[in-house]
Amino acid sequence: MASNKHFSKIPSNLSNNSDANDPPRPYVPNTVTFARRTNSGRYVNYSRDDLDSEIGSVDFNNYTQYVSNSMFTGGFNSTTKAHLMDKVIETETNHPQMAGAKGSSCAIPGCDAKVMTDGRGQDLLPCECDFKICRDCFVDAVKTGGGICPGCKEPYKNTDMTDQGDQQRLPGGEGGGSKMERRLSLMKSNNKSAMVRSQTGDFDQNQWLFETSGTYGYGNAFWTKDGNFGSGKDGDGDNMETQDLMNKPWKPLTRKLNIPAAVLSPYRLLILIRVVVLALFLSWRIKHQNQDAIWLWGMSVVCELWFAFSWLLDQLPKLCPVNRSTDLQVLKEKFETPTPSNPTGKSDLPGLDVFVSTADPEKEPPLVTANTILSILAADYPCEKLACYVSDDGGALLTFEAMAEAASFANIWVPFCRKHAIEPRNPDSYFSLKRDPYKNKVKPDFVKDRRRVKREYDEFKVRINSLPDSIRRRSDAYHAREEIKAMKMQRQNRDDELLEPVKIKKATWMADGTHWPGTWLTSASDHAKGDHAGIIQVMLKPPSDEPLHGDSEGFIDLNDVDIRLPLLVYVSREKRPGYDHNKKAGAMNALVRASAVMSNGAFILNLDCDHYIYNSEAMREGMCFMMDRGGDRLCYVQFPQRFEGIDPSDRYANHNTVFFDVNMRALDGLMGPVYVGTGCLFRRIALYGFDPPRSRERSSGCCGCCFPRSKKKKNHIPEENIALRMGEYDDEEMSLYLVPKKFGNSTFLLDSIPVAEFQGRPLADHPSVKNGRPPGALTIPRELLDASTVAEAIAVISCWYEDKTEWGSRIGWIYGSVTEDVVTGYRMHNRGWKSVYCVTKRDAFRGTAPINLTDRLHQVLRWATGSVEIFFSRNNALLASPKMKILQRIAYLNVGIYPFTSIFLIVYCFLPALSLFSGQFIVQTLNVTFLVYLLIISITLCLLALLEIKWSGISLEEWWRNEQFWLIGGTSAHLAAVLQGLLKVIAGVEISFTLTTKSGGDDVDDEFADLYMVKWTSLMIPPITIMMVNLIAIAVGFSRTIYAVVPQWSKLIGGVFFSFWVLAHLYPFAKGLMGRRGRTPTIVYVWAGLIAITISLLWVAINPPAGNTEIGGSFSFP
Repeated sequence: MASNKHFSKIPSNLSNNSDANDPPRPYVPNTVTFARRTNSGRYVNYSRDDLDSEIGSVDFNNYTQYVSNSMFTGGFNSTTKAHLMDKVIETETNHPQMAGAKGSSCAIPGCDAKVMTDGRGQDLLPCECDFKICRDCFVDAVKTGGGICPGCKEPYKNTDMTDQGDQQRLPGGEGGGSKMERRLSLMKSNNKSAMVRSQTGDFDQNQWLFETSGTYGYGNAFWTKDGNFGSGKDGDGDNMETQDLMNKPWKPLTRKLNIPAAVLSPYRLLILIRVVVLALFLSWRIKHQNQDAIWLWGMSVVCELWFAFSWLLDQLPKLCPVNRSTDLQVLKEKFETPTPSNPTGKSDLPGLDVFVSTADPEKEPPLVTANTILSILAADYPCEKLACYVSDDGGALLTFEAMAEAASFANIWVPFCRKHAIEPRNPDSYFSLKRDPYKNKVKPDFVKDRRRVKREYDEFKVRINSLPDSIRRRSDAYHAREEIKAMKMQRQNRDDELLEPVKIKKATWMADGTHWPGTWLTSASDHAKGDHAGIIQVMLKPPSDEPLHGDSEGFIDLNDVDIRLPLLVYVSREKRPGYDHNKKAGAMNALVRASAVMSNGAFILNLDCDHYIYNSEAMREGMCFMMDRGGDRLCYVQFPQRFEGIDPSDRYANHNTVFFDVNMRALDGLMGPVYVGTGCLFRRIALYGFDPPRSRERSSGCCGCCFPRSKKKKNHIPEENIALRMGEYDDEEMSLYLVPKKFGNSTFLLDSIPVAEFQGRPLADHPSVKNGRPPGALTIPRELLDASTVAEAIAVISCWYEDKTEWGSRIGWIYGSVTEDVVTGYRMHNRGWKSVYCVTKRDAFRGTAPINLTDRLHQVLRWATGSVEIFFSRNNALLASPKMKILQRIAYLNVGIYPFTSIFLIVYCFLPALSLFSGQFIVQTLNVTFLVYLLIISITLCLLALLEIKWSGISLEEWWRNEQFWLIGGTSAHLAAVLQGLLKVIAGVEISFTLTTKSGGDDVDDEFADLYMVKWTSLMIPPITIMMVNLIAIAVGFSRTIYAVVPQWSKLIGGVFFSFWVLAHLYPFAKGLMGRRGRTPTIVYVWAGLIAITISLLWVAINPPAGNTEIGGSFSFP
């Protein structure tokens, strides 16, 4: 069929071919070894056969305990193991979805299994005597014990409990077959969509679409007229025809709000005027040389030419700014309201996987990450469609247990947020709000609930903060125990021989008394930061498909409140020496593959660990763009970054509002904003390197109207019917043997690709919607998560999986740059995708930014270095494909060029000082022509700034702070970035950066303590030199002019004016060097003034004015 035409008509064939010339590594299905630690302390190993004998006759919900209560580990040349854990953290967990959730044990002697529970985690006791019995023992009592209760010895009145959950058995369980076939039917089938009917008995749209030759109108999705698709009942297809949809009023999900012409037209006119004036001014400057100081004139002209070119690159992409708005009510009507195609009103929204990345718990406090996780779990998005993946690239037990604590606290926090519509849903931010928390709250129990949850959160914070000491004490205790055991064994074996000290590796121990498979506190082989196995732990197992309401007997009254929690998975990819793990980009690609195997959300939202969801409806706002007409051509929706904890004056332009509210809005009028690393909603298929739908009908040459590209005619397949295609392949079908070479050999991953593409399509609720899917197609339950699926996820995060594939070169996050975000977005735009900028009324996300001067400079250094790498790579916009618009290409070219402005900027900042030292100026004289040009250029710059402020909504102070830090960064970090980039290109010197420290908010005495902390860095040398030289030059210039026989006041004024221009821009930098206000001793200022006066007098003494041999010349006091 058409959806995966370039792969195969049956998705399972994706993975059955290999490269004939270079066959990939043979694929072997993963085997899972289970081990369990019983209450008595002994370990029991389970093979697959053992598990099959235990759970083959049990419903799948019981089997999923092996997923939610197991830590899966494995990697290169190692067996995938599932370690069954009695507990994940020291504290007790009660939520039924939580890993290691506590439950009552079976009362049958010799059995330590858990009793049966319902969806809320409550014990199911089949006898009135309340005798606690597990399911296996209950089945034995019914089938072999005559139905007699082992406790009261009375017959069971209800023996139907053995049939509970039959509707949720594995697909294929209705027919015959062995227990293994029923339990692993998904694993044995190369196609994960192996169901003809879903678990609810409804027709499975994916099966019919991807495996049968149905009469489905691809592109404009309509059901066939008879509506019979194997259900045996007439009318299941709803008999919706084209005319029915045409008569139905169609409402857009988004609107484009153009900038008013009264603002935009003068803005464009001023740009044109300034371009003309700059051209005339530069022409005049070149023609009128300063013969007295030709060297000064030459340097100034070269710098001014570059500044004009740089300004043009920055200004041209701003010609078409736009604003956008969304309609969440329409989204609800289309996707969550009962309709003929969705009678129950279940959510028809696509799946969404959220990625949170962290690497070092020392620099990224676990409490910050935990609060981000809690804000995601409490987001206003269908619980069964949402999944959260936490990437711990450091493999730290501290992060693991902090995430487990967060999952436990979510049992209280998430229902509380849903019940009282809490905003924001980050508990730390919510309880720190300075506004009235009771505003607009009408439920009488809100005060009581808030007080209780606040107390629980305070205890949660204490537990998180105590985790490092707890882990260390626990590890020391277990290590001492192991040493004592080893000593005893040594005594038993050697009798009276002299005993040597026993040396045992000091391991890091988990709460259940076993070794942590990741990084140990004391590094050891296979347990170091760059050398550990892959780890996957399902912290919260997938929720049930139907809402699960709480009761009034718990911590708070949760009647009519859905207490389900989204899927939460901890992932730490495998790392081994000798492999390039590609930093954050490699970690994100590992999450892409693992999530494709486990949940396969059609969309991916990536967040840094310190960026939490501030607006619980942010995901819905982004989905409005993806699900709107034409949304299938959007690769991502970028949200602006907003920050907390910034000083009120925003000394170092941390808010970066000029970029996020001016530049990004302007790019939104072209092909879309650049990807900035966090707060971005991706289309999974776009990350896989495919071209956008209908790309061939839109592709053109560099000048599309004059020189269109020739295209091969293909009459038998409409362009809109081809959904999965990569640009370099012109044939109708992509060569099948190349697919595993591109994506790797995982059949699960390959089979998930067309499913993700289908689920990410807009709703075909109108004939004008191309490449759509039928309404109600995504209301069926997700496939169940079993151990074999998680074992496959372990395989795809192994260190060898990307070998001989296109991960990092075309697929996923792109490698080779420290700014992998910009490169990844550039590659998508280069293939013809578009992006959208979503500015919400309430900030979508909020995070932290470094307010310390040194940290801020290092952050800017990392960004600028990445830009230099982009300029010297194949990702240079000069090499962009014809699919990229010219103004978008200019914007990306500016991204790679802007650091080079620092060379000319530093020279220009020294020119005023050189002018004052030499007594010359960049022009022969300050004539009227020069001053008029200078005045017009300055006025047009100010007017442009005012108009930008008008259409973007930023303030004048924010614009000025941006100008100041442009010069601070340009004279420090940008210059170092250029040097580092050149060293990498010429000498091959690799560039390494440290993580930006995330604030944990520990300093309660001074919220902005970091602002005043002075940490020396070599990046400060150029700005300090510029300031000192200009200050001394001003003193020297005044001295020379005052003592001169014929004072040259015009040259002095010109030099002093530009020197003050430089010093005004460097003022925030100078304040940063002074530290906390009031702490700089007064003597420092006194000595600074005395030194400046002394140097100026020495200069005049060494180089007195012409015709004078004495200090002071003809000057004398009256």
